[in-house]
Amino acid sequence: MPRLSRLAAPAILVAAALAALLAALAFGGAADRLPLADPGAAVRFGLPIATLVTDLGAALTIGTLALACFALTPERPEWGRALDIASAGALAWTVASCVAGFFTFLSVSNVRVTADAQFGQSLAFFLTGTGLGLAWLVSTLMAAAVTVLCFAVRGVTPVFVVALIAAGALVPLAQQGHAAGTADHTSAVLALGLHIEGAAVWLGGLFALVLLRPVIEKARLGPVLARYSSIALVAFVVVAVSGVASAQIRVGSWSELGSRYGLLVIAKTVALVVLGLFGVVHRRVLVARVQNRLEASKPTFWWFVTAELAFLGLASGIAAALARTETPVAQAAVTDTAALTPAQVLTDQRLPPELTPLRLLTAWSPDLVWLLACAFGVAAYLVGVARLRRRGESWALSRTILWCAGLVVLAYATSGAPEVYSRYLVSAHLSALVVVGLVVPLLLVPAAPWTLALLATAKRRDGSRGPREWFLMIVQSRGAAWLTFPPMGAILLAVSIWACVYTPLLRFTATTATGHFALVLGLLLCGWLFAQSVVGVDPVPVAAGPGLRTGFVALVAAAVLALGLVLASTRGLLLSDWYGAMGRQWGAPPVADQQTGGVVLLVVGLVACAGVAVSLAVARSRARSRSLEPADR
Repeated sequence: MPRLSRLAAPAILVAAALAALLAALAFGGAADRLPLADPGAAVRFGLPIATLVTDLGAALTIGTLALACFALTPERPEWGRALDIASAGALAWTVASCVAGFFTFLSVSNVRVTADAQFGQSLAFFLTGTGLGLAWLVSTLMAAAVTVLCFAVRGVTPVFVVALIAAGALVPLAQQGHAAGTADHTSAVLALGLHIEGAAVWLGGLFALVLLRPVIEKARLGPVLARYSSIALVAFVVVAVSGVASAQIRVGSWSELGSRYGLLVIAKTVALVVLGLFGVVHRRVLVARVQNRLEASKPTFWWFVTAELAFLGLASGIAAALARTETPVAQAAVTDTAALTPAQVLTDQRLPPELTPLRLLTAWSPDLVWLLACAFGVAAYLVGVARLRRRGESWALSRTILWCAGLVVLAYATSGAPEVYSRYLVSAHLSALVVVGLVVPLLLVPAAPWTLALLATAKRRDGSRGPREWFLMIVQSRGAAWLTFPPMGAILLAVSIWACVYTPLLRFTATTATGHFALVLGLLLCGWLFAQSVVGVDPVPVAAGPGLRTGFVALVAAAVLALGLVLASTRGLLLSDWYGAMGRQWGAPPVADQQTGGVVLLVVGLVACAGVAVSLAVARSRARSRSLEPADR
C-alpha cells in the first residue's frame, strides 16, 4: 500500500467527518445560540465534536475487534497490531467520552465551571442520579475497561468477549438518544442501537484494514479483504434497515422530509447509497482482483478505499449532527397538550385498538432485532442449502420448510399481534410465551441447522476462526455438553414457564423492553434444548432413548397443563397494578382475559406436545419394522 494513501486515509476520514458535522450543525441549527439558557459556544460546538470523536473511537475499537475475531490469525503479526489499534481506539473513545459527558452536563444544567464544592456535587449528581449522566458514566467506564483488556488478552475467545463488552458500551448511549421524544420509545431505541453498532463494525473494520496493511502479507490480503467484505455486507444491511426505521420514527411523515432534520436525513441517505455502490464494486470487482494479485499493490485500489472512508466520514459527521438536531416528532410532541391516558403513563404509548380476528393477523410492531435475526437466519440457511446443491449433495426440502416456517412464526410472535398486545393483555403475553418457548423450537430443531452449517461452511487453514470454527467451538464446548444433557432441556423449559408467570420475572418481562427481549431469548434457548433432546437431528454428546424422550414430552406437557388449568380457573389478576390499570374499555375484563390466556396456553402447549409424541411413536414403530425385515433387504 502506498505510504501516502495510508497516511492520508485517516486524515481524510477525520477531515470529512468534521466538515460534514460543522456544515450539518449550521444547517440544522443545532449549534445556534439559545435565547434563554445558552451554555456558550464552547459547549454548543464542543459537545457534538466530542461526540463525533467518541463515535469514531468506538467504531475503530469495535470494528478492529470484529475483524480480529473473524478474519485475522493469532499467530501472525497482524493480530498483535490489531489489538494495539483497538486499544488506541478505546483510549481515544474513553477520553472523548469524558469530555462529551462533561459538556453534556454543562449543556443540560446551564451552570458555569467553577472550582467550588457545589459544582462538584452537581456534577456528581448528574453522573449518578440522572439517566443521561449515568449513561455517559457507564459507557466511559466500559470503554476504559476495553482499553486495558486489549492489552491484557491475546486469545481469540477472550478477544471476542472484549468485543461484546465494547459493543455493550454503546447501548446506554443509544437509550438516551432522541428516543424519548418519540411515540414509540422501544422501537426508536432498538433502531438507533442497531444503527450505531452496524456503523461501528463497518467503519471501524475498513479503518483497521488500512492501518493493518503494512503487516498483512500480500498472499493473505485477498482472503482478509474477502472476509471483511462479508462482515461489511451484514453491517450494511443492518445500518440500512435500522436507518430507515429510525428516520421513519423520528421524522414522522413524508411532509416533514422538507424540514431541516428531514433534509439532513436525505443527505445521510445519499451518502449511504453511495457507500452501497462502493460496497458493490469492492465486493464484485476489487476483492477478486486482489485475490488474483492484480490490484494489491496498485495505488488506485487503496485510493478507492480512502474514498470509501471519506464517505463514511461524511455519514458519521451528519449522524453526529442529527443527534443534536430537534426532530419533527419531538416538536410535535411538545405542542400536544392532550391529557395522558393510563396506558401512556404506564407504557409511554397509546392503547392499541381492540384486538379482533383481523388485527390478530395484521397488527404490527416491528422488533428490528428479531426481524433481522430471522431474515439473516433464512438467508444463511438458503445459502447453505444452495452450496450443498452446487457440490452435488442433497438436503431434505422438509427441513428447509421447517426452518423457514419456524423463523416466520418467531417473527410473528416478536413483531405481530402477540408483541403489540403483550403489554396490555395477559392472554397475549401468555400466547407469546408458549409460542416462543415451545412451537418455534419444535419447528427449528428438526431442520438440523448445526449440521448444515458445518457441511456448508469452508474450513479455515490459516489459523483464523471463521463461522465453521466458531460453530465447532460452541458445539464441542463443555457448556454445550452440559446443556444438551437430555433431561436438562425438559427441566429448564418446565421451570422457566412457571417462573415467567409466578415470580418477579413476570413484572420484569411484561413491563420493560429489556425484560421482554430476555424472555424471548431465554425461552427460545430452553425450548431449543428441549426440542433437541426429543426431536433433535444434530449430533450431541449424549442422546436420549425413545422411552426417555417420551418422558421428557410428558414432563413438559404436565407443566403446561397444570399452569394452563391454574390460570384458567384463578380469579386473582396477575400484575393487577399493570394489566388492571391500563384504562382499557374494549375486550374482556382483565381477569377473564387472563383465563382466556390460560386456555390458550393449555391448548397450544398440549397440541404441540401431542404432535411430538405422535411423531416419536411413528418413528419408533418404523424403527421396529426395519429391524424385523429380512437381513438381505
